[in-house]
Amino acid sequence: MEVIKYFILFLILIASSMIGKFISKKYVYRLQELEEIQNSLNILKTKIKFTYEPIPEIFDEISKSSCKNVSNIFKNAKDKMNNATAHIAWKDAVEETITNLKNEDKQVLVTLGKLLGQTDVEGQLSQIEITEKFLEGQLKEALEEKHKNEKLYTRLGTIIGLVIVIVLY
Repeated sequence: MEVIKYFILFLILIASSMIGKFISKKYVYRLQELEEIQNSLNILKTKIKFTYEPIPEIFDEISKSSCKNVSNIFKNAKDKMNNATAHIAWKDAVEETITNLKNEDKQVLVTLGKLLGQTDVEGQLSQIEITEKFLEGQLKEALEEKHKNEKLYTRLGTIIGLVIVIVLY
């Protein structure tokens, strides 16, 4: 009977540590997604500037070369452009796609869509550059949060597990 008790206490400790680790990984994933979006915007800017391809084709190419969540944003936007304007399709894709981004990050991305497909090349490029500048601020914030909170939540999960084990023991 004692062995079962110790085994259950050990499982509680491991589970709480894993929960803390899981929460801390959200900060890492947000940072990675923001960096991937920044890379994707560079590709978008280059394609608009030099290839003059239609926006849906560019989004399709970016969705094939990006990581999962960012890829889904561009894929969803491309799919929605069949029935809506680029602005509405982009806005809906950013808001509906499940990512680790905060609402502030999503709002920065939504502003990008305002001029997509509605102005000349220079207007679209300037809007992408403005979005990139806002994203730089979000990247700095995400990096600070990652450094501050990643260890915190990992250790907090383990400490809470230890407290539960001590109380139950």
